[in-house]
Amino acid sequence: MSRKPVPAQSGDRSRVEVNFDKPQLLPQLFGEYDSNLLMLEERLGVYIHARGQRVVIEGSAEAVAHAREVLQELHSRVIRGEDVDGGLVDSVIAMSSEPMLTGIVRADAPGGGGAPPIMIRTRKKTIAPRSAAQVHYMRELVSNDMIFALGPAGTGKTYLAVAQAVAQLITGTVQRLILSRPAVEAGERLGFLPGDMKEKVDPYLRPIYDALYDCLPAEQVERRIASGEIEIAPIAFMRGRTLAEAFVILDEAQNTTPAQMKMFLTRFGQNSRMVICGDPKQTDLPGGPPTSGLNDAVGKLEGIEGISICRFGVHDVVRHPIVGRIVEAYEGPDA
Repeated sequence: MSRKPVPAQSGDRSRVEVNFDKPQLLPQLFGEYDSNLLMLEERLGVYIHARGQRVVIEGSAEAVAHAREVLQELHSRVIRGEDVDGGLVDSVIAMSSEPMLTGIVRADAPGGGGAPPIMIRTRKKTIAPRSAAQVHYMRELVSNDMIFALGPAGTGKTYLAVAQAVAQLITGTVQRLILSRPAVEAGERLGFLPGDMKEKVDPYLRPIYDALYDCLPAEQVERRIASGEIEIAPIAFMRGRTLAEAFVILDEAQNTTPAQMKMFLTRFGQNSRMVICGDPKQTDLPGGPPTSGLNDAVGKLEGIEGISICRFGVHDVVRHPIVGRIVEAYEGPDA
């Protein structure tokens, strides 16, 4: 990799050399055609020259220090078996400026004491946080019985909840997963859709299926659904039940009514965990702007022991960077 160095301000030029072991991992660290290094150059305004296991970073002192920290963190993640792509590079750049992450996400951080990083292990992948809000959220997923995850699309609310649920099912901490979501678009027309109950509601639960297939092999998902270990159903099918020994997730909770939300929350049983995900600003309830069950529940339950409220913002979007800019535009002062 050899390009013309990025000019730095006079008197502010810095140069640092980083040597990496495990040369077999460097292609994944650098990316195809050094795409990850190119991203670092573009985002941080540095010049990076790689030859073998030796990487030279040039630019302003602050930018060079930042780039070195990000590169070392990415290398640690490669060693831990994570896939390094453009989204992860962007996330690590953003997270590296968050002082609260020191010693939490990076096991080798000064003062970290060698503590293991926060992560979720599933059959198919190991998932690490990609924003400061996700660090907090992942902590709450293992320490509270009921968690409300609020924020815009693309912040990982449902995905991380499903991953944690799968991890607990694998280890036997819970006996089953119950994944639900209101099918508000269907209404009374649900019965006129072709197929059995599963085929009728599948279109509304597709995001949950996508997260499941990302964490478990397809054959295991199908087998566990058939055996009842994983149940996917609209919220209407929760009435009258007690959900014990289960990890329960309600997605798109902003589309529940207060009565539906109360019914769902009171299904909570022994040795269970419940996660309620939604975007309070994106209610699709029909017939005007009725009160969302999600907003109503948060207003009533915030501050109660055992219930955690995790809030995500536009800067926590971990999809393509343009998604964050779109959300920000729609939520701006003129929205």
